[in-house]
Order: sequence, then structure tokens, then C-alpha cells
Amino acid sequence: MAAISKAPMTIAPNIHGGRRASRQLQRCCSVLGVFAIATTLSATTPDEDIAVRVQKHGSEISVEVDCPVRAPTRVVWDVLTDYDHMTRYISNLAYSGVEGRVADVLMVHQTGNATRGPFSFAFDNVRAVELVPFTEIRSRLVSGNLKASQFTTRIVEADDVVHILNSGRYRPEIWVPPLIGPALIEEETRKQYGEIRAEILRRAHAANGLSAR
Repeated sequence: MAAISKAPMTIAPNIHGGRRASRQLQRCCSVLGVFAIATTLSATTPDEDIAVRVQKHGSEISVEVDCPVRAPTRVVWDVLTDYDHMTRYISNLAYSGVEGRVADVLMVHQTGNATRGPFSFAFDNVRAVELVPFTEIRSRLVSGNLKASQFTTRIVEADDVVHILNSGRYRPEIWVPPLIGPALIEEETRKQYGEIRAEILRRAHAANGLSAR
């Protein structure tokens, strides 16, 4: 994820890191308590209408997202696929860019640092992304600090509302504790989609302002 072009990519939760991050998770779980942290995070969560479900199946993490937004489908697509400028509106990204393209399959490289509460997780991944304009984005891990990852993002319109539906599974290299791990991933994922939705609305409003002139 061969001429260089803009590329889309499924936004997966960025809870990735090494042994140090794993030790941090274990220490925090033992000191603070799983339920206390999860309750605190939920109480301070914005964008609560963005439905996120995270489950742990052994070493594998599954994620499902439903992010509603009232905006034109084309604007939604443009934001989801604007990799060259994604660092401007997703706060945990340090770098995002397209490194190649063959037909409708692109190579997208992203690096950054996801922070939630006392935890900080660095990530550096390359994904192959397949575009199905303007309805679907499919991505799979090519290289990086995950063992495996595969996600699909669909754009579905219903009752004048566009739903960004993201689902997939990944296997992190670090240990993810039950309960607190999925809770942290859920909040980080909701934050990312809140930032994406804010950019969609900003562009939609800007386009309406220009068309009204």
C-alpha cells in the first residue's frame, strides 16, 4: 500500500507498542483497578452517539464502529481518503502518506502516538488499501508493529444520514488486558472518529458557503 497518489485507509485503533507499553498496562491495572479506569474514561467521553464495540478474543481484537454524520457522501469519502492531509485533523498521527498505487490498491504509511489516560502507544504501519468508490475501503496490514490487521469501512446512507461503518480484527504484538484494554481502545477509536466527523462537517459547511455565493 506504482505511481504515487492519494490513498484511503481504514482507521483502526492505534493501541500498538512494545514491551514497555505492556509493563505499563500491567502496573496500571494492578494499582488503579480495571473498573475504576473504565468508568472514568466513559464519564469524560465526547461524541457518545458514535457507537464503538471492541471485544478481545484471545490475542485478537475485534472492532465495530457506526459513526453517523449529516453530510454529502462525496465529502465523507474525500475525508476518509485524504491521506496526504490526514495529520491535520487526526491528532494522534505524526505522519500519513501514500507510498504507491497499482490500479485501485494503494500503499499507505502512517506513524504516530496514541495516548489515553496514563498510557502512550507508538505505532508505525504500512497497509494495502483497496478502494471501491464511493462506498467501501478495504485495508490489510503489510508491515509494522502488529501481527495482523484487516478492516473494511463502508459508507451507507439511510434517512438523510450517512453512516461510516467500520469493522475488522487485528492482533497486536503486546499483551492487551481484558476489560481495561478494550475500554481504552474503544475510547481512542471514538476520539478518532469524532475528529474525522468534525473535519467532514467543516468541509461540508465550507462547500455550502461557497455554493451560496
